[in-house]
Amino acid sequence: MVEYSYELKVPRNRVAVIIGKEGSVKKEIEEATKTKLDIDSKEGDVFISGEDALGLYTAREIIKAVGRGFNPEIARLLLKPEYIFEVVDLNEFAKSKESMLRLKGRVIGKEGKSRRLIEELTECSISVFGKTISVIGLPESASDARRAVESLLRGSTHANVYKWLEKRRRELKRRAVMEM
Repeated sequence: MVEYSYELKVPRNRVAVIIGKEGSVKKEIEEATKTKLDIDSKEGDVFISGEDALGLYTAREIIKAVGRGFNPEIARLLLKPEYIFEVVDLNEFAKSKESMLRLKGRVIGKEGKSRRLIEELTECSISVFGKTISVIGLPESASDARRAVESLLRGSTHANVYKWLEKRRRELKRRAVMEM
């Protein structure tokens, strides 16, 4: 048996979320992925080990997702092989702290409206946390959500991004109906 291991750094303020109440989230991740998690809560280091490479990868993705601001319930979708996790690094779009805040604001929108609309139109979950914007969803939808987020970050108008998403959604529905 080959033992695989992986080390990952998460923001310290997300460590408690990964552990969960009385270790419940950590235990669920370990059981679902057949891995062992060792968490250094002072440093934010998470050590994942196990004999199943796929389980290790899945545990890593779930922990990364929680570390990027997702609720463990949503991150658990990554246990399903058809779901993917994508991260957009805001450093690629913003030069200063001010522009980063402005860009995060564009993606979130007034009272979260923009993020909510993108989530509804793509059936994905989006987390804006730190210097990243992350997406969890089915591959095609996650790709559309990522493209919508990147369009907003590049300065496209909200109206154009929503129009594009609505058009994409109609195309996907039409395709799904034709495949039946």
